[in-house]
Amino acid sequence: MEILEKRGLAASVTGGGTLLTENREPSNCDIDLEVKGDGPSALQTVIDALVKLGAPVGSKARLAGGEPVLFGKTEGLGIYLNGTELPAEVYDNNDVNQLIAQLHDRLGPAGTMLSYWEGPTETALYFYGPSAQQMRLKMADVLATHPLAQRSRIEPLTPAAGG
Repeated sequence: MEILEKRGLAASVTGGGTLLTENREPSNCDIDLEVKGDGPSALQTVIDALVKLGAPVGSKARLAGGEPVLFGKTEGLGIYLNGTELPAEVYDNNDVNQLIAQLHDRLGPAGTMLSYWEGPTETALYFYGPSAQQMRLKMADVLATHPLAQRSRIEPLTPAAGG
């Protein structure tokens, strides 16, 4: 809101929310703004700010009644840790925070974990960076050897290029 005000545009949040999957995993998030002033300028200002903050590829913004504008620069990966099928001693003797720290060490500036989700049978760690493929490669050895990563899966969180 501050960035809009600095450009002489008044805005207020009028709504928003998060769409959840059947398992209550976040699927889609939105925010509704009411802007007083030049709508196209406000739209571009919001898009520029969100890109600077790392908005993922496939993000959309639009003015009321207008066509969506696609934007974003980061790519996401979800690391889904199996929460029910590993031996009890794996869960008892390992800390997910140590796994996360090892993944961050491997990634360096190539990515960071921005959020997580705890579901009924698995926990997802959401990582974002300039290249999902690069993150996947950098994390591969940790995911192949860490006990909590056994039977895990990796899923893209952003659309494929050209998709």
